[in-house]
Amino acid sequence: MSSVSKVAGKVEVRLRWNPSPWGQQPRHLDIVAATYSADAPHGRPVYVVNSESRSPDGTINMSRHSESGQGYGYMEVMVLELDRLAASFARVVVGVAIHQNGGTRTFGDLSHARALVVEGYKELLSDDFAGVAGSTAATVAEFTKDDSGAWEFRAMVRGFDSEPVSFSAEMGSASRP
Repeated sequence: MSSVSKVAGKVEVRLRWNPSPWGQQPRHLDIVAATYSADAPHGRPVYVVNSESRSPDGTINMSRHSESGQGYGYMEVMVLELDRLAASFARVVVGVAIHQNGGTRTFGDLSHARALVVEGYKELLSDDFAGVAGSTAATVAEFTKDDSGAWEFRAMVRGFDSEPVSFSAEMGSASRP
């Protein structure tokens, strides 16, 4: 896999994890996408999409959602139709946040967690969060529009120590050292 790939249009971000052991609070993870304008690609998101929302124009939405990790395969799926995004958008950052009900949980506390980014049958990213095991949230992908208007994908696995609401505000910030 290349660290930078051209993408033509529809991309899926998939997420899976094992449910909590018997008697423990459910482990609830969410895929989160933040969109940024060409005028402020690292500023405040224009809008944020998660399991509770979708993009105003329907180009980014959740097609599958789980609050417990129960089921087979990937329990959460977000679809991004980058080719249909308005011309004013230049960047989309996608991440995963762990709900902190029942005490602080990190990616290291989860078993068999994995994020997968695909375009059709082409795998762009597969990550098990081992590199961000001590974090409560992480970005996984960045999509940027180049000067010709074509979208590019970059793997961007960066850990954060924040809850879902604050994570959505800071996930698109400039890279940290």
